[in-house]
Amino acid sequence: MSSELSPFLLARKLKSASQRFADREAIQYQQGDQWLSLNWQQVTDKSDSLAAALLQLGIEVQDKVGIFAGNCLEWFLTDMACLKTRAVNVPIYGTSTSEQAQYIINDAQIKVLFVGDQNQYDVAVNIATNCSSLTTLVLMSSAITPHRNVTIRTVTIEQLLETDASTHQNELEQRFQALQLDDLFTLIYTSGTTGEPKGVMLTHKNMASMIEQHSIAVPLEENALSLCFLPLSHVYERGWSNYVLSSGGRVAVLSDPSAVQQALTEVKPEMMCAVPRLFEKIHSAIISKVAKAPLHKRLLFSWCLRQGRRQFNANIKQRRRALISRLLFALADKLVLAKLRAALGGNLKLMSAGGARLDQQVNQFFQYIGIPLLNGYGATETTATATCNQIHDRRTAGVGKPLPKLQIRIGENDEILVKGDTVMAGYYNRPADTAAAFIDGWYKTGDAGYLDKDNHLHITDRIKELMKTSNGKYIAPQRVEGMLTLSPMIEQVAVIADGRNFASALIVPDFVQLQEWAIEQSLRFRDNAELVKLPEVVGHYQLQLSQHQSELARYEQVKQFTLLERPFSMDHGEITPTLKLRRKVINEVFVEEIEAMYQRKH
Repeated sequence: MSSELSPFLLARKLKSASQRFADREAIQYQQGDQWLSLNWQQVTDKSDSLAAALLQLGIEVQDKVGIFAGNCLEWFLTDMACLKTRAVNVPIYGTSTSEQAQYIINDAQIKVLFVGDQNQYDVAVNIATNCSSLTTLVLMSSAITPHRNVTIRTVTIEQLLETDASTHQNELEQRFQALQLDDLFTLIYTSGTTGEPKGVMLTHKNMASMIEQHSIAVPLEENALSLCFLPLSHVYERGWSNYVLSSGGRVAVLSDPSAVQQALTEVKPEMMCAVPRLFEKIHSAIISKVAKAPLHKRLLFSWCLRQGRRQFNANIKQRRRALISRLLFALADKLVLAKLRAALGGNLKLMSAGGARLDQQVNQFFQYIGIPLLNGYGATETTATATCNQIHDRRTAGVGKPLPKLQIRIGENDEILVKGDTVMAGYYNRPADTAAAFIDGWYKTGDAGYLDKDNHLHITDRIKELMKTSNGKYIAPQRVEGMLTLSPMIEQVAVIADGRNFASALIVPDFVQLQEWAIEQSLRFRDNAELVKLPEVVGHYQLQLSQHQSELARYEQVKQFTLLERPFSMDHGEITPTLKLRRKVINEVFVEEIEAMYQRKH
């Protein structure tokens, strides 16, 4: 084992934290409306019992254990138990269909599957006979009602937690000591926007290197509290939360991601990671509220934000401001900025953004109100982060510098290539796909971009998603969609342009904002289907598009659009669990609406 990375092995870091902070809080979790917590010793004892139970269930070194569940305390405990037994945790998104879950179970050869709620249990029972490797289902919630006459072995997590870990301590210690950097830590199946999901093989070396490099780029204070609300099934939240715990920090795990705003004020975290859509929604809600305020309040808001901008710029340049400037900022902070921070809990010292394009205007807003937003870039295949902004070197444009021990270069067609110890071992059972993902040892991200003179990375587009119009012009749909969703009236957008003579869009309104506006306009409607067809509504959205497309080239601008009566959803297969658009499915589902747009004059 490499002596350089050995101290950063996740299993060792967590064991060290448990020994150092035994009586200190480690994980907060929800029970009904209450937030409860476990200290490090309790977390250790419970995960030891689960690990011993896995041994009793026949889990051998590098056997696969699945977690088919949303975020919960038991998710963390099961993940830790897999670490202690040298098993491989294979997460399955809680919203996965039976076909998706069956594919992953069979491809990974999962032996024991933990299920989080009734729906996930029902799916698991229905596909169990088609999964030859599956021996056991573990019910993670007492609210699950077991089916009768089920042949597969079924136990509750409460039963497993009663296992006496002391009788298996020697075996667990042997496995801990024998842990290898090249052991598989996890298999994470990509959400598959373009085809069948592939199992990304991440090793303990990948995780150790991620922890080491984050400790340099984004050092954390001991006991700092992070809100965990993104899916733990995704490498972004799981990697971040494990880094927090490995640093002696605390995690508050939120079961219902739609309650994130309430959780922020209840838990008052000091940090969190999130996708750009959360930041966009917060920004849009505030801007929309300000727009309806009296003139003097709008002017005050703008003045305070300007003071925040000047303070941010001075802080980044490490420039001491004049006394009058400091006093003006203090006034702005008291009148407006501190109140905005308080609405997000009041304690946030940093927020990490990744997973999609973050608009610069949104980024600036959070920086100016005094919440450091560290925009970054990465992929499942790079153990999440490849580049990130840092507290004392953060910019509102671009996605930051490469992690300290990671190499990035720009290849053919401006493709971003990555090399380093956080890059995956390959795709499970897919040697051809693995070979195709690398060129001369460099991982091909599929994203295009450039490095500026200060080595900050800028993403220009997703190569596979570039759309070529019939006029030969290339359009990056994510950029267009990102600009349009800056409108408080727009929730989702799917741009259509490939092979067409102009760009069009399917638009999902923010129905809360739209209904409020429609009532103010004295419009009559029975439901969303009627609402989106009203001429006044269509005209209002035409105005929204005009206001938010000014920075786009004429060929990039959306010329026709259709307002949809429902959001894109995972249930219809239109978005992935990480909220990325499945464009092929959207094109098929809304083929009539799309064709109708190209029959209109523009």
